[in-house]
Amino acid sequence: MYISLISCLFIFQLATAQEQKQKQIQIIYSGFLNFDDAKDPGLKVMTRDDSGQVHVIHEGIDMWCDQANLYGNENFIEAYGNVKMKQGDTINMNAKYVEYSGKTQLAFASGEVILTEPNSVLTTDTLYFDRVKQESYYKSGGRVERDSSGVITSRIGRYYMNAQKYQFVNSVVLTNPDYVINTNQLDFYSETGHAYLFGPSTIVTDESKTYCEKGFYDTENKTGYGLKKTRIDYDNRVFEGDSVYFDNSRNFASATNNITVTDTLNKSIIKGHYAEIYKAKDSVFITKRALAITVQETDSIYMHADTLMVTGVPEKRITRAFRNAKFYKSDMSGKADSVHVNQATGLTKLINLKRLSSQDAFAKRRDPVIWNLENQMTGDTIHIKSNPKTEKLDSLFVFENAFVASRDSISKNGFNQVKGKTLVGLFDEENNLRQVNINKNAESISYARNENQELIGIEKAKSGSVSIFFSEGDIEQFTRYLQPDAEITPESQYPENALLLRGFVWRDEERPKSVEDLFSDDPPLNLPIIKGLEDYVPQEEFFDEALLKRVEKADKSTKKNESTSKGEESQPTKAARNIPEKSMNPVKEKKAEKQVKNEDSIKSKKD
Repeated sequence: MYISLISCLFIFQLATAQEQKQKQIQIIYSGFLNFDDAKDPGLKVMTRDDSGQVHVIHEGIDMWCDQANLYGNENFIEAYGNVKMKQGDTINMNAKYVEYSGKTQLAFASGEVILTEPNSVLTTDTLYFDRVKQESYYKSGGRVERDSSGVITSRIGRYYMNAQKYQFVNSVVLTNPDYVINTNQLDFYSETGHAYLFGPSTIVTDESKTYCEKGFYDTENKTGYGLKKTRIDYDNRVFEGDSVYFDNSRNFASATNNITVTDTLNKSIIKGHYAEIYKAKDSVFITKRALAITVQETDSIYMHADTLMVTGVPEKRITRAFRNAKFYKSDMSGKADSVHVNQATGLTKLINLKRLSSQDAFAKRRDPVIWNLENQMTGDTIHIKSNPKTEKLDSLFVFENAFVASRDSISKNGFNQVKGKTLVGLFDEENNLRQVNINKNAESISYARNENQELIGIEKAKSGSVSIFFSEGDIEQFTRYLQPDAEITPESQYPENALLLRGFVWRDEERPKSVEDLFSDDPPLNLPIIKGLEDYVPQEEFFDEALLKRVEKADKSTKKNESTSKGEESQPTKAARNIPEKSMNPVKEKKAEKQVKNEDSIKSKKD
């Protein structure tokens, strides 16, 4: 039978007495109608005419197509050609072919599928749409585009319509003109543009590369943070920490807990527990047990302070240490209120902050001090000059109130001391202090010995200047210039209260003798507990138990109202034909997987 219906409204509703509670698929408009009972009992074939497409509705969903096959007994429809499906004002889907079951409310679309929601557009080859759960799903590759965020591609994708959330799995790539994100799993909220990254992930811009294994990124504002194995590469710097915040629009990042900043060009490392880095300004600020390490081939330098700041381009980089600064090297260590290091010139400055009054916060801090072998040197300001290329110490300068002292190698209770206005020291090839010249108003106390190292007496002297030569830390030669005035007194006759020059303080207890000693004055460290992202929650099966039960119920309902062919085994309903075979019996599938694992385990034990 062939019926032509032109420019008319044709409502077709098929219902059986047993299915009165089940709403049937309705045909609002059909151009041409053909009944094909020979192919399938109750099959109605509808084709569009010049007036418009076939129009189908079912419980709030509208569908248009060029041709539709309606299986009335199964409440199931096949739609061909320029298929459009609309659910309210939120979901629009286009495809070449769509299957839809009124019983399970499950749709299957294929052929240039495009699903449009208010904030994004999803395109794929095949798509499942579960109206009960309000979820769509693809497993053969898809693409989601959001104007301000970019394009996201993945092998597997899931869209949760109520939450406006996508969950992408397997080979996920988010491409934006300003950055590219690669990850294993990505949760993306289309309304806000917020992206949650799980598993090994990278965010690459023209200026940086960020890696993390759990993180967040705001695609609108280009800000985010990483909470697991986070690392940012900025040209010649690598920035790592337990929790790292980054703003790619400003090339800014900050980090909390267990931070490491590596300068790959200048071979230096900075550590601490809070840091900020500004790439545009080429600067790093770090505090909370801050430690700067200058890596050298033979002997690295370690510097610690309350706060460290590194600024400048690599070839002119400057390191500043503020408040209780200390440094340690196997052959030299030092301490000052502030330390300033210019890597280009090789100049290190130890500075004494200006003391305003006895109540000033820094009033109790002492002058800068340096220890080289057994020698202690202090003064208002100390400069150390080294060769940037060879990493060798060159010279030492002390400005105002210069003081050099060492414990006498034999008596142990006495100190050789020299003081004056300024000091100039020279180092040998082994970075040991070889010569010291003290200028202007030099005073000294030394233990005089004969060739057999027997104590002759204690010598106290004054002169215009003093020149001292050292050998392995001990005084080898002592020469005074300009009106020297010296007197040697036997130790037994020397006044005990005159054994020390005015202003002398032996500060060996402050001397860092290891890297750990740099932190000896620090208060106990209490790191903040980092809170943030929850762990990744894997996708539940799209074809879960609830959906399969719906399919099974629809199958039983159909078969109850049909007579099966004689001697023939019943076939699955059309509503189940596009469900992956492995999802048809999940219980059986899990048992099979368990059996395979057991067999593999037994085999490996035998091997």
